[in-house]
Amino acid sequence: MIKDKIRRIIKYTVPILLWAMGASVIGLLGGLLGTGLYKSIDAVTFVRDCNRWIVWLLPVGGLVIVALYKLCRVDTSSGTNVIIDSVRTERKPPVLLIPLIFIGTVITHLFGGSAGREGAALQLGGSLGNCLGKIVRLDKKNTKLAVMCGMSAVFSALFGTPLAAAVFTIEVISVGAVYYAALTPCLVSSIVAWLTARLSGIPAAVYELPSLSSEPFMDGLKVSGLALLCSLLSIIFCIVLHQSEKWAAKFIKNKFLRIAVCGLIIAVLTFFVRSGDYNGAGADIIAAAVGGNSRPEAFLLKILFTAITLAGGYKGGEIVPTFFIGATFGCTVGSLLGLPPGFGAAIGMCAMFCGVVNCPMASAFLAIELFGGKYFLFFFIAICISYVFSGYYGLYGSQKILYAKNRLEFIDRMAE
Repeated sequence: MIKDKIRRIIKYTVPILLWAMGASVIGLLGGLLGTGLYKSIDAVTFVRDCNRWIVWLLPVGGLVIVALYKLCRVDTSSGTNVIIDSVRTERKPPVLLIPLIFIGTVITHLFGGSAGREGAALQLGGSLGNCLGKIVRLDKKNTKLAVMCGMSAVFSALFGTPLAAAVFTIEVISVGAVYYAALTPCLVSSIVAWLTARLSGIPAAVYELPSLSSEPFMDGLKVSGLALLCSLLSIIFCIVLHQSEKWAAKFIKNKFLRIAVCGLIIAVLTFFVRSGDYNGAGADIIAAAVGGNSRPEAFLLKILFTAITLAGGYKGGEIVPTFFIGATFGCTVGSLLGLPPGFGAAIGMCAMFCGVVNCPMASAFLAIELFGGKYFLFFFIAICISYVFSGYYGLYGSQKILYAKNRLEFIDRMAE
């Protein structure tokens, strides 16, 4: 009996230890890859800020992106949805997606396209995990786990939020069915990548929040009102993004012409607003909003710039623009509701993030890692409200929502 129990313990423990080592390797490589992307984006953003005229070359940069994808025989529409599909189905991300999404994202940021970097992070990490799985000849199930570890690693390296990165990866695939078996490997790869990025000089994003009043009930009502508005804004944002992509593909069928036209529109809009605030990711604008300063129209302009950029086929992602929109909207509307502007911006960030990705647990960890735990109750209230009232909309069309948000019922539908 003792021998039998020892065999069972060994049989159970060995795979965990092997995956811990494998996840560490993925985390190290993902951390280096994420660090390279972060520093590349940081460098080209500095170049763009010093040369505002460079935005007029955005159409040329777009033509280069489409040409590279065509040369490598990779569909330009290959994005985060491909990575999500690869975990749930037999679809595999192309190997060449790693250099293509890296170069495409850097080009987009260099010339002023309004995009983030998490799309690149998930695609880089997922493709990395898939490649490593093939190299060591993992079976299909373990390869999918390697893909998830890669996603967690690069996301963690870029955003500096290891807990949120690990939970987001296992939560975003199928809302309502969390892949708990992937939690430990994803956490290991996420932490290793985070440490790698920190040792490479990438700073962690941590924000200071202003103090609230001594009336928690009233503050809770104000936070709830802001969260409800953010959930509605998240629906609008998702609809605008998806419809703009459909309209652009419908009216401009040629991909070269489409990306050039959208790039030219971004350049013209930048000229008319006389500001580069809406080009690139806009991390400085997010920080300013959490600091209590934001233009009232900023969130609307960011929605417009991001929708046109992504509809054209430029690379990057939607999460950082989501943070931008949530922070600037929360800063403006939160102050109208009686909240400190900076606190409203923080609530807006987390509520918008939850509304567009349908990941309440990842949003909760994100709130803790970015803003600390002092006002976590208010953040969690906002996240719950945003999750419920954002409906079944989402950024990723491949995301499955398995259970209804307002009742205990299995629905199994794709995010709209």
